[in-house]
Amino acid sequence: MTAGQMLLDAAANAGYQGMMTRSLGPQIRGGEAAAFLRLSAHEVACPGDGVDILISFDWASTQRFSAEIELGPDSLVLFDPAAGAAPEMILNTGARMVDLPFKALLDDIEGGRPNMLGLGVLAGLIGLPENAVLAIVERALKRKGPKALEASSAGIRAGFEASAAMPATCRLGAGEKGARRWNISGNEAVGLGALRGGIRFVAAYPITPATEILEWLAPNLEHLGGELVQAEDELASINMAIGGSFGGIPTLTATSGPGLALMLESIGLSVASETPVVVVNVQRGGPSTGIPTKSEQSDLNIALYGLHGDAPHIVTAANSVSDCAFTAQWSVYLAEALQSAAIVLTDQLLGQTRAVVDEPANSGHVAARETAPAGLQDYRRYAVTESGVSPMAIPGTAGGEYVADGLEHSPIGRPSSQAEDHLAQLEKRQRKLDQFDYGDHWADIEGDGDTAVITWGSCTGPVHEACDRAREAGIGVRMVSLRLLAPMQTVKFAKAIKGVKRVLVVEQSHSQQFYRYVRAHFDLPKKVKVCARPGPLPVRPADIYEQIVNWS
Repeated sequence: MTAGQMLLDAAANAGYQGMMTRSLGPQIRGGEAAAFLRLSAHEVACPGDGVDILISFDWASTQRFSAEIELGPDSLVLFDPAAGAAPEMILNTGARMVDLPFKALLDDIEGGRPNMLGLGVLAGLIGLPENAVLAIVERALKRKGPKALEASSAGIRAGFEASAAMPATCRLGAGEKGARRWNISGNEAVGLGALRGGIRFVAAYPITPATEILEWLAPNLEHLGGELVQAEDELASINMAIGGSFGGIPTLTATSGPGLALMLESIGLSVASETPVVVVNVQRGGPSTGIPTKSEQSDLNIALYGLHGDAPHIVTAANSVSDCAFTAQWSVYLAEALQSAAIVLTDQLLGQTRAVVDEPANSGHVAARETAPAGLQDYRRYAVTESGVSPMAIPGTAGGEYVADGLEHSPIGRPSSQAEDHLAQLEKRQRKLDQFDYGDHWADIEGDGDTAVITWGSCTGPVHEACDRAREAGIGVRMVSLRLLAPMQTVKFAKAIKGVKRVLVVEQSHSQQFYRYVRAHFDLPKKVKVCARPGPLPVRPADIYEQIVNWS
């Protein structure tokens, strides 16, 4: 992970774009780990189709990631012959095998480490300047003292020297020097968007792979006068967040699948009491504890349908690392404007990927809750309004006293079991979501043609790339990637796929959750194919491209 991070940083400083995804074993801490980098002179939004260069520090760990490593005859595999013969699964790919004797090359370097040697070899092979890599190492290791810095620098220089004798392989084109770009993870981007949107109180309990959101927010909230509380569990987290919002402060909590399951009852309290709250769910493999360190999109159903009763709420999904900032910011705005719960879906792939990107767009969406002024007479907190939104009195507002709990209520907030009150409040809560103008942010739409690829979340990157390839091949294809999953924008969706004769639905779940959701709300054309692949294997552009071009 250290070497991968340094390689990405060096590439960024040399004017390149790229991303680093990470894959870990189920132990969460310790055990096998793999860093996957994709670097380019142009924007990179997803993992590539295969691996050009594989450097194996440990055959046993490498085998554990065999299904995630796409090798072929053009791939280069670097390994230490002292580690033993390459496993059969590597040899069967036909990849070119190159000896990299770590131990022998590091014998004369006191404190030399294989990962720094490997970093130098990789940087040399792809054409990164040696001084760019050494500058990154100095910045990262300076605090560890001159001895550690010199050992690492010597290892990198030895790696560059070793790379000169290796077979020619893929090299980067010219980078855009002087370009000012951000080096950010999806989880950090979520935190950035939340702060831009106005979040000033966060209560949460650490959970993989969402913890980095909290780690990033803790100091940055403090700089803005906000506060983060690490609660004792997920139940406390969501209730603290709702309580903070009831007090008038835009609030957020972040979790993953098991934590979201625990929070559902209280999210229903947010809906019933019309107290806004933002819940970020960084999805991982499930069910139960599942695969905490791998990505999947299988929390869609629980996000959409997990609340008991008729509980309309907002569900959004980020479609790239950079878009994590926009979607989080927009979701804060929606939750506050509509006085409802907003569940924001990302996943391990987006959340824990670090990418070099242009500065994430600031949409300008800022929390703006409709509040009741002081001195009200006959205040009706849940007044049935045309918009479905009624002014919310902040505690301490003169004349604004009301009861807020999970019981059904009359317009003044008094608990009620009367049919007319229940129907009026149900329709009020649904109407405010249905009538709201979400603008063009509900989806990302590209291209035209009689074939449409419909997707969401982290599948957007590979779909976008596959559609670009298809257009270059002369195939008319459009992409529709939903950012607003609930409430479903049926009219806009119908317009987006007007004239389409064939639809390919792409998602990362086993039970086709996204396809079934879309189908429940819209009559798709007769020709429909579903590419539903569960995690942890990523969806690759080539997989989608082949399905588009080979459609009979």
